[in-house]
Amino acid sequence: MFTKPAKSKSSYPTSLLGVFGVEDPGSALSKAGIEPTWSNGCVAFGGAPVWSSESGDVIVSGEAILDNADELRQRLERPQSTDGELLTEIYECHGPKAGLHALGMYAVAIWDKHRSKLILLRDGVGARTIYFARVGGGIRFSTRLRTLRQVPGISCDLSLPALRNYLSCAFVPGEQTLWRDIQEVRPGTVVELPEGRVVSYWEPVETVWDEASEQSIDVHATRLRGFLEEAVQVCLPKSGPVGVFLSGGLDSSVVTAIAAKQAAGPLHTFAIHFGREFPNELEFSSLVAEHYKTRHHIIELPARVIRDTMLETMAALDDPIGDPLTTPNLILGRAAARETGVILNGEGGDPCFGGPKNLPMLLHELYSGEPREAAYFRSFQKCYDDLPGLLTPDVHSALGKHPPQESLIEPFLSNEPTSSYLHQLMLINVRLKGADHILTKVNNLSAANGIVARSPLFDRRIVEAAFAIPPEYKQSGALEKAVLKRAAADLLPEAILNRPKSGMLVPVQGWFKKDLRRYAKSMMLGKDARIRPYLNQSTVAEWLNYEGCLWPRHGVKLWMALTLEVWLRANGV
Repeated sequence: MFTKPAKSKSSYPTSLLGVFGVEDPGSALSKAGIEPTWSNGCVAFGGAPVWSSESGDVIVSGEAILDNADELRQRLERPQSTDGELLTEIYECHGPKAGLHALGMYAVAIWDKHRSKLILLRDGVGARTIYFARVGGGIRFSTRLRTLRQVPGISCDLSLPALRNYLSCAFVPGEQTLWRDIQEVRPGTVVELPEGRVVSYWEPVETVWDEASEQSIDVHATRLRGFLEEAVQVCLPKSGPVGVFLSGGLDSSVVTAIAAKQAAGPLHTFAIHFGREFPNELEFSSLVAEHYKTRHHIIELPARVIRDTMLETMAALDDPIGDPLTTPNLILGRAAARETGVILNGEGGDPCFGGPKNLPMLLHELYSGEPREAAYFRSFQKCYDDLPGLLTPDVHSALGKHPPQESLIEPFLSNEPTSSYLHQLMLINVRLKGADHILTKVNNLSAANGIVARSPLFDRRIVEAAFAIPPEYKQSGALEKAVLKRAAADLLPEAILNRPKSGMLVPVQGWFKKDLRRYAKSMMLGKDARIRPYLNQSTVAEWLNYEGCLWPRHGVKLWMALTLEVWLRANGV
C-alpha cells in the first residue's frame, strides 16, 4: 500500500546537463554555459543537485521526488536523507532495477563507478523526463530538451518522422524528439551508456485474474477508492495551502473532493473560461468548488492574452505540444503560484479508466476492416489524413525512406502484455499520450511558474490498479469510467457524476476566424516563417482562409501548425 507523503517541495529543481565520454567533460559543460558541480575523468554533471552513496561508488544527479520516501528512510535506516540521497542508495542496492523500489517522479543520471557506466533512469509513468544525444564520440544528456540543445555540436535539424507524428497526434510520441540527434529515455526504463542498452524495469500489464473477474463492480470500486485516497494523500504538502486545477469534469472533481477532506491547509481551486460569448464549464467547476467550500479562482483568457503568451509557453515546453490548452495551462499555473507551491490535477482518468478516446476505437473494431494502427492515428482527429498535401514534396519524399508511422503503434496492439483490446488502448494512452503529452505538459508549464504539479490519477500504483480491473467495469457499453464513477459516488453531486464527457472547450475555431487570424497569417505565411521548409504554404493558406471547410475541428489543425511555428521560433530556428 501507499506510505505517508514525502516532504513537500516548493520549487522545481534546476535542470541537469551532463557530458560523458569526452576528453575534457568539465570544459564541454563550460562551453554550454554551465559550470560542472561534479566531474571525474570522463563524466561531468552540472546544474542540478549531486548525490553520492556512502561507498562513493554511485554518483547521481537530476530531479527526484519520492512518494515512498518515509518508508525508504525507515528501511535504509537513513532518517535524515533527502529523496535524491535515498534514490542513490536504492541504486547501490538494486542497480538498474532501482526504479521498482522508488515510487514518485524522477529523472536522473547515475555514474556507476564500479561498472564504469552511465545510467539514465526515468520513473515508471514518465512524470519526469531525461534526454540524451551522441555527439562527436561522446554523450550529452539533460532533463530538459531546451538545455541539451545548448551543447555545441548538436544539430538543429528536425526529425522528419517525429514531425509526421506530431502532425498526426499533436505531440511527439515515443523515443524520438523533434530534434534529429536527441532521444528520450522511455518511462519505466534505464539506458546503459555507452552501449545504449535499454533495460525495462516496469511496464503496465493486465493482471485481471479469474477471481477478480467474478467480483462485482462494487468490490472493485471500494478497492479503487482506497487507492485514490492514498494517491491524493501522497501528493499533498504536510502544511500550507494546496491547489487543484478544477475543470468540472469527473477526474478533477474526484481529486478536488478527496483533497478537500485530506489537505492540511487551505484548498484553492482554479478554473478558466475564454469569454462569456463562448461555451464554458464554469457551472460544473463552481458547483464542485461550492460543494467543498474551496477558495475558488476563475480566470478569463481572451484570445489576445493567449496570443501574447504563446512564445513564452513554447519556450517552457520540450517538444511542441499542439494541444490548445497549453497556453491556458501556463497562465493558470501563474495564478496558482500566487497561492501555493503544489498544484494537483485530474490528468490520468481518461487513459486509466476508459475515457472518450476508447469508444470510437471499440466501435471501429466491431464495424470496420481498417487496420487498428491507422484507426488509432485517425482517432486524434488531427492531420493524419492531410499529410500528403500538408507536408512539402521534399519532406514527403524523404519520409519514404523511413518506416511507416503505424509501426510505432504495432507493438502495443499485439496480444502481449495485454489480451483485452481496451487494455491495449489503455497501454498506448498511458505510455505515449500520458508520458509524451499530458505529464510533460503539466509538469513543464507548472515548473515554469515555480510550482510542482502532481497528477494523482497517474500514480504508478493507480495505473497498476486500473489494469487489474476487468475491462467491462471501465468501459461498460457507452458508459465511460464506470468503476471510477462508482468509487466516487458518495463524493460528488449527481450533476458531476452523470454529465457526459465534453473536454475543455477551447474556441480555436472562432479565434482563427477573428482574433488570431492576422497574427497566424503573419507568423505562418511570412517570408521568415520557420515552417516553410516543412509545411506546404498553399495548404496552410487555404486553412487560414477556411476554404471549403465544413469540419468543426478545422481550428485545431491551424492551432497545431501555429504551435509548431512558434515553438521553432522559441528554440532559435
